[in-house]
Amino acid sequence: MKRIYLDYAATTPVDTEVLALMTQIWQDDFGNPSSIYAEGRKARMIIENARKTIAHGLNASIGEIFFTSCGTEGNNMAIKNAVRDLGVEVIISAPTEHHSVWHSLLAVERDYGVEVIYLDVDDKGRIDIVQLKSLLETTTRKVLVSLMYVNNELGTIHPIQAIADLAKAHGAYFHTDAVQAVGSYDIDVQATPISFLTCSAHKFHGPKGVGFIYINGNNIIKPLLDGGAQERNMRSGTENTAQIAGLALAFRKALDSRKERMAHISQLRTYLKNKLTEMIPDVQFHGDEQGLQHPKILSISLPENAKTEILLFNLDIHGICASGGSACSSGVESASHVLEAIGLPENRRALRVSLSHLTTLEELDRFVDVLLKVKG
Repeated sequence: MKRIYLDYAATTPVDTEVLALMTQIWQDDFGNPSSIYAEGRKARMIIENARKTIAHGLNASIGEIFFTSCGTEGNNMAIKNAVRDLGVEVIISAPTEHHSVWHSLLAVERDYGVEVIYLDVDDKGRIDIVQLKSLLETTTRKVLVSLMYVNNELGTIHPIQAIADLAKAHGAYFHTDAVQAVGSYDIDVQATPISFLTCSAHKFHGPKGVGFIYINGNNIIKPLLDGGAQERNMRSGTENTAQIAGLALAFRKALDSRKERMAHISQLRTYLKNKLTEMIPDVQFHGDEQGLQHPKILSISLPENAKTEILLFNLDIHGICASGGSACSSGVESASHVLEAIGLPENRRALRVSLSHLTTLEELDRFVDVLLKVKG
């Protein structure tokens, strides 16, 4: 039985060209990028070419791109450095943020006495932009607005341009967790005034363990890690040349094929929604279904029944990989804070299906057949 993977918002398989490039670098270009001899210079060139690729794709300056290990590291870096180095005293965020943002907010609230204000969200996961404007207009302290680009459980897209413009107009910094957006959308940091933007390669068919953070050049922050002064003294430690190169290639391929991939995913999502609606009349979908929504994520709510608590287990037994929400917490016996924030009743369980350009109609047909069999 061939297994079917429908959890691309959690992670993605590494693209074959990306894997080949990384393997070649591991074997042939293994020099330490800080070494002055030829092997070291070659590794350094690979890293700087990767930085140019990322900067070009975001319309950023080369000096504004810093490689990290993941989105979580980038989010911690943005929030904690903004407080420590930029004098931020108030952070405006939302109760639907990723755990890496949410827990970072709790940390700076506890350790630095920062005031954290959470915007209201509606049942689609949309923030109250009027409330944000009012808060920015009335505060006299230095503010960081921290709102994700695409919600990882619902697929709801925040109005990033409007948020960034509001933050800039009121002298606030703006951080966006763009982990679910990079590679899917055209992001221009010159047109959209973003202070910090974070990314993780494994969300768009790059390797795990590498990402980047964009830091606007006007924001002077200090390193969290001290050592050999790598990454222009922002992140000490020997760079992972192969994975950085893999990140850049996966990023470029995602951007180059973005329109085709998104069109395919959108068609698949419409097909799946229609089929589920036909086969399960009382099914519900969560997110901004009629507005700003990433097509790769479909949050499905089934009616209460005796088998819903072991639904994911039963799907797994039948060869289907799906999620109950965020993969970062799906193994924890606690309700999703995102689903709680949008007011989903406890008697309705949510299932997250996430798609990619690799997903086929045949896989979706089998998923629906299995779901009908195991849902009770």
